[in-house]
Amino acid sequence: MTPSARILTALTVFTLFAGVAPPAHAYVDPGTGGFLLQIILGGVAGAMVVLKLYWQRFLALFGRAQPEPADDGDAPDRD
Repeated sequence: MTPSARILTALTVFTLFAGVAPPAHAYVDPGTGGFLLQIILGGVAGAMVVLKLYWQRFLALFGRAQPEPADDGDAPDRD
């Protein structure tokens, strides 16, 4: 089984289990919503930092790597 097939299978199983969960009839206070929003925004900010740090590798993964500048050896040395 390929890794993408495993991920798809895991997401399908998770979705099915989440969809058939019985109602909890639990109270969720407004502080919980704020906490969940902080978690989501923190995850997005973290993903953006990781993407910024690894941007060149990310582009190379999809075949858009910038070509290395050619060193012909014709340029004079600056001493």
